[in-house]
Amino acid sequence: MCGIVGAIAQRNVVPILLEGLRRLEYRGYDSAGLAVCGADGAMRRIRSVGKVANLIEMERVNPIPGNLGIAHTRWATHGMPAERNAHPHMSGEKVAVVHNGIIENHAELRAELRAQGYRFTSETDTEVIAHLLAHLLESEPDLLKAVQAAARRLIGAYGLAVASPDDPERLIVARSGSPLVIGIGLGENFIASDVFALLPVTQRFIFLEEGDIAEIRRDGISIFDAAGYPAERPERLSLLSASTIDKGPYAHYMLKEIFEQPAVIAETLEGRIHKGRLLEESFGHKAQQLFDQAKGVHIVACGTSYHAGMVAKYWLEEAGVPCQVEVASEYRYRRVVVPEGTLFLSISQSGETADTLAALRFAKTAGYVGSLAICNVPESSLTRESDVALMTRAGPEIGVASTKAFTTQLTALRLVTLACARRRGMTAEREAVLVDELHALPRQVEVVLSLSDAVKAMAAAFADKKDALFLGRGPFYPVALEGALKLKEISYIHAEAYPAGELKHGPLALVDADMPVICALPDDPLLDKVLSNLQEVRARGGELFLFSDQTVKIELDRYQNLTLADICPSTAPIVYSIPLQLLAYHVAVLKGTDVDQPRNLAKSVTVE
Repeated sequence: MCGIVGAIAQRNVVPILLEGLRRLEYRGYDSAGLAVCGADGAMRRIRSVGKVANLIEMERVNPIPGNLGIAHTRWATHGMPAERNAHPHMSGEKVAVVHNGIIENHAELRAELRAQGYRFTSETDTEVIAHLLAHLLESEPDLLKAVQAAARRLIGAYGLAVASPDDPERLIVARSGSPLVIGIGLGENFIASDVFALLPVTQRFIFLEEGDIAEIRRDGISIFDAAGYPAERPERLSLLSASTIDKGPYAHYMLKEIFEQPAVIAETLEGRIHKGRLLEESFGHKAQQLFDQAKGVHIVACGTSYHAGMVAKYWLEEAGVPCQVEVASEYRYRRVVVPEGTLFLSISQSGETADTLAALRFAKTAGYVGSLAICNVPESSLTRESDVALMTRAGPEIGVASTKAFTTQLTALRLVTLACARRRGMTAEREAVLVDELHALPRQVEVVLSLSDAVKAMAAAFADKKDALFLGRGPFYPVALEGALKLKEISYIHAEAYPAGELKHGPLALVDADMPVICALPDDPLLDKVLSNLQEVRARGGELFLFSDQTVKIELDRYQNLTLADICPSTAPIVYSIPLQLLAYHVAVLKGTDVDQPRNLAKSVTVE
């Protein structure tokens, strides 16, 4: 949530800041702002409500060039979207601050600073940091030392960038629970909360570690650890390019990312399966030892990643592995019983999800045999802090509603299932069949994507609806949950998902002609039971929208059906997720909502 960009250079940094914000807008888009130190030594600030385009226009009309600056795009936590709550926050003319995260003791600090005469103009926790720094600078004029002193007073999560007109030759940044990266240039340096912001200016990065505070100058970088000692952090070369996050010919990032799925699924499989075998060594040198020790698995995740974990539970238990799936925000706050020999498996697209990270840190003390992360960002906190990380290779996902991250997570979870099944007596012949089904997966997804226009025609029936019900059984119940989540996220239609067998236990009361009911119908052992459940829907006048295997015979009246061809049983939940993504997308377009940046949501949830 929220995006930070900063730069110090001999050239005007404002275009760098604005382009960086544009690239990070998917992380927060209710307001944006920047503060720049000009050639005259004065700090100038502009802020706007709404999207980054508004800020760009403001700066075009009234330019504020400068060689040092910080910028921010906000997703509201403390205080409504308003200019007074937009970052950067300043304390007089002394100091400017941008901040991601939440300061938990802000109320206590606010009362203390008010008593000392500081005047607050916003409802944010960030303004507390600005005034605290101004107060500390009165007795300690060195900006770096003031930030180090402030960090000792702050409780909570933060990624922080600080600039002062009295110290125009450096930026100071601090990281505690919220990611920050330093971009390295030639005679200029940059900071951001995400590498994507800086790809137009550099591909050389240093990732700050927990508790780090850094001084950024044009000609050098100094990093200090949580204890205040000088620290060395490795430089990494990003393989991403500036064009990676362009929309290309697609109307929206979400549509682009839906259509990228055959390629990114194939990339996730690349080098991990070969000639009918899982190449377990590709997971990393510690992975085999973890799988050897694992008698059971605890999966912890949030949102879409949680739904992926729910699908994996069916797969793992089919392989004979006990599995428990938890929402990370709930797992953190209850007494967890860890059976002997349990592997902790976390799933996150960004690798910076606050609740999932906190769950991992707890798990390290709870007696698990080790930790495995499934993640899309190699440099993320989750990846670095886990014993083993299995990367999904989905590439940047800009649309807030996750699509390709979900299907690549499921693909990675199939690989984990194969590794576990080997240790439960899976034969080489059975492994070869399952590996062949994974090989076929990208092509099957391509075939489903060719039905996009047919799904669009189906979506027309949803444009005037206020509610929808998704049904599924077995692993298709979490697929239904994910379909409902996609629809509500981007079209704002209230959608629920239920196990189809639970209809008679309450949801059937909601069914009428105005309640579309969506269901996947794979040709599996539960098919007849699901068809019986759908008869109950038709008996109450419910309108059915079905996605079925070509071998399925449907004996119902009044329904719309889209047939999916050549579906492999083990990967069917992945394939059936695709038309539900397309359905949500086309409904949202028809309703005219903001597909890529739905209201009240942001991409990476780095706060509780």
